[in-house]
Amino acid sequence: MLRRWQQAWRDWRRRRVLEARAIPDELWLETLRGWPFLRHRSLEDLLRLRELTSLLLDRKEFSTAGGLVLDDAMAVAVAAQACVPVLHLPGELDWYDGFVGIVLHPSEVVVPRQWHDEDGVVHSGDEVLAGEAIEGGPLMLSWQDVRLGGRDGRLETDQDPAYNVVIHEFVHVIDMRDGQVDGMPALPTRVQRERWQAVMGEAFARHAAEVDADRPTWLDPYAAQGPEEFFPVAAEAFFVAPHGLALEFPEVYALMRDFFHQDPRLHAR
Repeated sequence: MLRRWQQAWRDWRRRRVLEARAIPDELWLETLRGWPFLRHRSLEDLLRLRELTSLLLDRKEFSTAGGLVLDDAMAVAVAAQACVPVLHLPGELDWYDGFVGIVLHPSEVVVPRQWHDEDGVVHSGDEVLAGEAIEGGPLMLSWQDVRLGGRDGRLETDQDPAYNVVIHEFVHVIDMRDGQVDGMPALPTRVQRERWQAVMGEAFARHAAEVDADRPTWLDPYAAQGPEEFFPVAAEAFFVAPHGLALEFPEVYALMRDFFHQDPRLHAR
């Protein structure tokens, strides 16, 4: 009885949010025009994506820094792209419950860093960030880089390298859900975890070897930073340039298709 009441309350709450946060038609069409990979989907997916975008806007708090002025179009653009990875995941937006704030900067952010090398020596320097997801939030994005993932970005065809900072950072959040940032999401069975480790481990090793050898790679060389970066970079390609990823890393594509319960090739050009 209690479970039935809780589900009824959640359904009522969802309806109320969708009514209060309804995205105007023109604003939604503007978002689809601005980020074409979003519209290369079935009508059912687009309707679901629009609803999830409204629900995410209700759950998260947007703010800006560096003098950037936030408007509805910016918030909808970020939220819509963020909803793509969880579109068919069980629990949908629950994967993003670990944080509330989303901060947009005008462009990349330079932050001081310290790190230890293999000998334990401490080094310091600056790191340039297009985005950053940290446990508990807030999640930071460069608006300039968000725009690069749209129609004015560098992706000309599905065979070109993909770039999408929103998907990248929100996939980091998916990775963090089990409390570890290790390039593997929370998976329910040992068989699934072992398959993930085998497929992604082999693909990462191959990609890292090519980057170390200064050979040109289709996938962004940044994926060679570690398994925790290979996952979100590969996810960018999965959603934005699916045919290219399936050609370069067919086993990685199949793994992500099974995890995300999506096959973007079915609708991509």
